Order: sequence, then C-alpha cells, then structure tokens
Amino acid sequence: MTKHAILTIEDDAAIRRGIVDSLQYAGYEVFEAGDGPTGLDIGLRVDLDLVLLDLILPGGDGFDILSKIRQSRPTLPVIILSARGAEDDRVRGLRDGADDYVVKPFSVKELLARVEAVLRRSAMRPMDVAEIALPTGRVDLERREIIGDDGTRAEISQREVELLRYLAANGDRAVSRDELLANVWRIQPEGISTRTIDMHVARLRERLEPFADGQAVIETVRGKGYMMAKVE
Repeated sequence: MTKHAILTIEDDAAIRRGIVDSLQYAGYEVFEAGDGPTGLDIGLRVDLDLVLLDLILPGGDGFDILSKIRQSRPTLPVIILSARGAEDDRVRGLRDGADDYVVKPFSVKELLARVEAVLRRSAMRPMDVAEIALPTGRVDLERREIIGDDGTRAEISQREVELLRYLAANGDRAVSRDELLANVWRIQPEGISTRTIDMHVARLRERLEPFADGQAVIETVRGKGYMMAKVE
C-alpha cells in the first residue's frame, strides 16, 4: 500500500520534530519546512496528499501560502495548525479553503485523528473533471474561467470550481445539500441549517446564463438537491 505523503510547514523546530516523528511512526511519508518560501516550494512541486500549515512563518504568511496552494493545486487538502485560535482566524482559514483548523496546543492523538479524517474525505473528491461543456461555451476548471464560443470570458471562484467539479463528477444523479456541505465545503452537515449551497448555486447560474443559450445548466431536483443538466 502506497504511503500518504504529508508536508509539515512549521517554524518551531521542536513542534515540527514532534509532528514529523508522530506522522512517520503512524506510517506516513513526511516532508518538512521551517519557513514560508521553502514550504510553498515543496507544496507546489512535490506530489503530496496533505499539507499541515502554520500561519506565522519566517518569509511568508500562512494565509498567503494557503491561497497560492489553492490556486495551483485546488484539490490538495490543507490543515491549518496555529496558536491563533480567534474565531475570525478560524473562519478565515476555512473560508479560504483549509480543510480543517487545529488550534495549538493539541495532542498527537487529536492531530492524527484530524489527518485521518481529512484524508478520508479528500479521497472522495472528484479530481478528474477538467472541463464542462456548455451550450455556447465551456468551463475551464483548471483556469477557473467560463469561455464562450465567441471568445467571451468570465472568471469564477475556487469554491464555484469545486462545486461544479463535484456536480459534474456525479452528473447522473441529484446531489443533496448535505453531501455538498460535507464534500465541497468540508463541513459536517449534522445540525447545520444554512442557505450557503443555494446562494452559491444561484450565483453560479447567473455566471453561466450568458453561455447557456436559455438552457438550465444546474437543475434543482425537488426534495433531493442539485444536478448538472444534459447539454444539448
């Protein structure tokens, strides 16, 4: 069985050593970096399954590194490990695309449980959909652009890319809001009441409308959720 490869970006040598040793003992292949530029270089260059990312780093801000990883490798899972436990920091990290946010100090047992959970969820993410056909154009998911047959272009956000990719990869069925929350937003849906999914779908429909020739691109399936329409 192939080992999962994990990158730890942490400037505190003692903490980094403890994380690396724990991960290696648990059977993971581990890469490490003690500053922002080195961590970003490894994160963009090496074939990884997960990044553990501190926010306060020499030579770089953790949020900036998260943003650059998301732009270049949108499906690579990232867990933030930080002493910055304020709600605003945690909310920002999750909104910017982190899969989890662990506040220091944490136990080895908790960290390994979080790593296992994120790796389980990431295995379910669709990674092979690069382009979606539209009636009068296409969506380039790698470039995060809608491109019309007449050359018109419109940008879409990373979250919209992940939403489209998941719907397209499950195009033969309706996908529930709870499933989208769990696998696109990486939020456990139990006990959560939110209109986030509907708002994102509404915005996506507005962006796609000029390239849809009057056809529905994302259909609402009453009582079940959303699914991609068949393009004619």
